[in-house]
Amino acid sequence: MKKSDSALQRDVLEELEWEPSIDHADIGVSVVDGVVTLNGYVKSYAEKMAAERAAKRVEGVQAIAEELKIRFDSDRKTADHEIAKRILDIFAYDVLIPEETIKVKVERGWVSLDGEVEWKYQADEAMHAAGKVSGVVGVSNNIAVKSRPKVTDIRKRIEDAFKRQAGLDANAVTITASGNKVTLSGKVKAWHERKLAEQAAWAAPGVTQVEDKILVG
Repeated sequence: MKKSDSALQRDVLEELEWEPSIDHADIGVSVVDGVVTLNGYVKSYAEKMAAERAAKRVEGVQAIAEELKIRFDSDRKTADHEIAKRILDIFAYDVLIPEETIKVKVERGWVSLDGEVEWKYQADEAMHAAGKVSGVVGVSNNIAVKSRPKVTDIRKRIEDAFKRQAGLDANAVTITASGNKVTLSGKVKAWHERKLAEQAAWAAPGVTQVEDKILVG
């Protein structure tokens, strides 16, 4: 039975890991239709040949595309996983970057940043910091900025909710927004009016907290 490409990739990676003459940490393996591509870095020509021999030993390998580069210990380290680690370290020490909400992916020196932040300057700072790391050839900034609630949007939702029920006055409700928090105040005639206003505020884009100070009476 012919091995699948994913099974072949796993077997080649395990063979590289098992071979004592190879430091497999910086070697990547991809497989398409039984053709194995080795890429990344090794420390010597001998290690490069050893990696190729190890891959050829695996049953099911149809051909080898060997794209390994030799990087001596004195060379600057620019392997993808090292670049990613350096970027994460920078994020951890930069108070302007919320590192817990940003994901970093590095492929052949190209950095992709994903996630969500509260402010645009945070996404810009993350992109700037990643771009300074040695070995980075480019940065794709896919970080989304959370939409923030607008008082006009919230008021419109409350007005629409009140209009659906005759006799309710949306002007009795005062709205203030700070960040993603909305505070409702004022005075309404009945509890269900207060509940309508609160539900409408929660439905507005970007709202993560509603403080209801509306009085009933």
